[in-house]
Amino acid sequence: MEHLKSELDSLRAELTQMYTLVHNQLEKAQDVFLENKTSLIKEIASTEKLVNAKELQIDSRCETILALFTPVAVDLRFVLSALKINTNLERIADIADGVSRMVVHSKVSFDKNLLVKIQAKEAFSQALAMFTCLEQAFEKEDTLLARDIFSKDKVIDQIMNNATGIAEEYSKDSPENLLQAIPLLSIMKMLERTGDHLKNIAEEIIFYAEAKVLKHAGKTSE
Repeated sequence: MEHLKSELDSLRAELTQMYTLVHNQLEKAQDVFLENKTSLIKEIASTEKLVNAKELQIDSRCETILALFTPVAVDLRFVLSALKINTNLERIADIADGVSRMVVHSKVSFDKNLLVKIQAKEAFSQALAMFTCLEQAFEKEDTLLARDIFSKDKVIDQIMNNATGIAEEYSKDSPENLLQAIPLLSIMKMLERTGDHLKNIAEEIIFYAEAKVLKHAGKTSE
């Protein structure tokens, strides 16, 4: 039993490290995109390798725990959730890397007024606030904090919905504007997916803490 507790503690510590790594990646991606801090791009790419290695390490530990200790009840739920949380965190890191690469490949300097209209900073801020909230929810096993994620995700979704029309209107003025609008919409779509991954993590925290499955909740079959 002590061996199982030790393994679970190590798993929790590794997941906390993963949260920190990915959170930092998202913050750097924001700086590359909004502040044009292209000096961070190599740093993001380098850290991406660390994130991938950490993902494999966490997956391996989960598999070891399941194979050797056959956990039950909340311990089993935690390990199963850890696997999914790990995957979602790695995908958010991929998105952060993708944002930085998109900025480089687009070779455009985004119009500050367009960024304001499209609420790019608000979308990033919302995603980072969700991340901070989830880190605290994970640390404290606080399902109320985890549930705060769902309303925040809706804000990002609404920003993305509005962004499409704004970008289309902006693109009508000149071909140069279109060259900005296309990568900008791609980045906003990445942020929307980030919100979805964060929501998935919130659902996993609630699952292992309360034994409630929220995935597909409220959906009806066609």
